[in-house]
Amino acid sequence: MSVNQWKRSSRFWIVCFVLWFITLNLFSHGNRFHPAGPFIFIFEIPHFDKIVHFGYFFGGSGLLSAALYLAQKPSWMRLSLIVTAILSLIGIWDEYHQSFFINRTGNDPMDWLADTLGAYFGTLVFRLLHHKIL
Repeated sequence: MSVNQWKRSSRFWIVCFVLWFITLNLFSHGNRFHPAGPFIFIFEIPHFDKIVHFGYFFGGSGLLSAALYLAQKPSWMRLSLIVTAILSLIGIWDEYHQSFFINRTGNDPMDWLADTLGAYFGTLVFRLLHHKIL
């Protein structure tokens, strides 16, 4: 299969989305994958975790949007609603999941809001760029 055939395969994008979800769960596991202290940087950036949540779910929405778009070609409104709803539920799961691990704080409504907004804006950007990506 050529690269162009892979890019146009909904199966490829759903596999990428499943890997995204697995990675999300690994990052939520506390000590092993998220040591205590500032995230990535030596200095603390206020609310940087919200930017990370937004960005990660923004990316996930692109993967899921591509999979659903290629599989069903739904209307843009329907695609946006479905992807945002699914990722919002995953955001709730992630927050709940984090609450069981050391060095993680779960059940943060602002993290969930960042997840949901990232998912929504990811679908909007996918709509604008899908013809260049796929």
